[in-house]
Amino acid sequence: MADGDARDRRRPRVVIVGSGFGGLACARRLNRQPVDVILLDQHNYHLFTPLLYQVATGLLNPADIAYPLRAVFRHSPNVRFRQATVTGVHLGGKTVRVRGGPAVPYDYLVLASGSTDNYFGNQEIARVSLGLKALADATGLRNHVLTCLERADAEVNPDVRRALLTFVMVGGGPTGVECSGALAELMQIVAGKDYHQISRSEIRIVLVEGLPRLLSAFSEHLGRYAQRVLERRGVEVRTRVLVKAADEEGVTLSDGTAIPCQTIVWSAGVRPNDPGGIPSLPRFRNARIKVDGRLRIPGFDGAWAIGDLASPEVGADGQLPMLSPPAMQAGRYVARAIVDRVRGATEERGPFHYVDKGTMATIGRNAGVTHLPGGLEFTGFVGWLTWLFVHVYYLIGFRNRVSALASWAWDYLRHDRPIRIILATGVEPEPNGSIIRSSTGKMG
Repeated sequence: MADGDARDRRRPRVVIVGSGFGGLACARRLNRQPVDVILLDQHNYHLFTPLLYQVATGLLNPADIAYPLRAVFRHSPNVRFRQATVTGVHLGGKTVRVRGGPAVPYDYLVLASGSTDNYFGNQEIARVSLGLKALADATGLRNHVLTCLERADAEVNPDVRRALLTFVMVGGGPTGVECSGALAELMQIVAGKDYHQISRSEIRIVLVEGLPRLLSAFSEHLGRYAQRVLERRGVEVRTRVLVKAADEEGVTLSDGTAIPCQTIVWSAGVRPNDPGGIPSLPRFRNARIKVDGRLRIPGFDGAWAIGDLASPEVGADGQLPMLSPPAMQAGRYVARAIVDRVRGATEERGPFHYVDKGTMATIGRNAGVTHLPGGLEFTGFVGWLTWLFVHVYYLIGFRNRVSALASWAWDYLRHDRPIRIILATGVEPEPNGSIIRSSTGKMG
């Protein structure tokens, strides 16, 4: 595919906004098809977001879960990646606006811009908490946690020390559960060993969930199992409570409990990452775009929306789950629909049908939960092993798979996490013992 917008375009152009699971699956399925594809994303890599928490807790390197998009399509004759920040979409004029460059025209559009953290309008919590949706979030959280340990190791003020060693995780879904378990393992490794002035009993990890149990998308049996494992590993699980307020000194829960802390990790919800400029469209209560059964944006020919950004009305819950499997299946479905149209298929492809292949989460070493269709469930070592092999399979790139497996093997056999380099400090003590926040305004 020749570069530049001025060339003679003999084939339809497909523009895909977002290189997450859905966008990448669509682009890969369109490889070597009779279309020219432009994949737009503000980052030049595909990020395997389910393993972000392992970067944040020192188990994996950032490069283990990110893969350059240009390398993915190095040998593709028709798929090109362009690093750009999308500022708006003109569905009527069939153009995509990008920052600092001319608008990109299209014949077919696939919106797959994913999701971002949802703070439900509480800007104060957004200001002081740390998210876990991007690679910068994961490395920033790792820097912050390790810096807190460094400061606490030398801190003489008991109140400041206690706050530095208290970590509050907000949200009892898979991300909150997995991050809490990994953080507990990290503390078990370093407390009293690398940080000789810190004992494991001083460290407090609190997992806050507003629902009656953890992992609400799983069965009650798996949710209860996850809570038991976390509590055995020293995590304090608080269910049926919400974070009412948060500031630089800590959090206040809906039952009135105040928890002084210097670390608040937010994983309590996500919302669509709307690229902007999209006209008023039917939406669900959580702001996802309502698409039809074939994932098309109503009223605009040649435009689809997939993944966390959109959903058709399906099932008892009314929406597709905001997970990677439905996004990937939707991306492949839309690619096939586009190829059908380009080739002049006489019959329209049937409505999209999501095939649930199961859900899983890990709680740490030898402990995982897996739910498969038909009610088959695994816990413990079998659930953990199932989770491990599935995630290795879906990692992109042979090097990434080998590197991740090597890191997991090292941690499993040696019970050690060597990736503990602080790249930037975000917590600096003042002479009076209080904490100066980083320039981002967040804790660390």
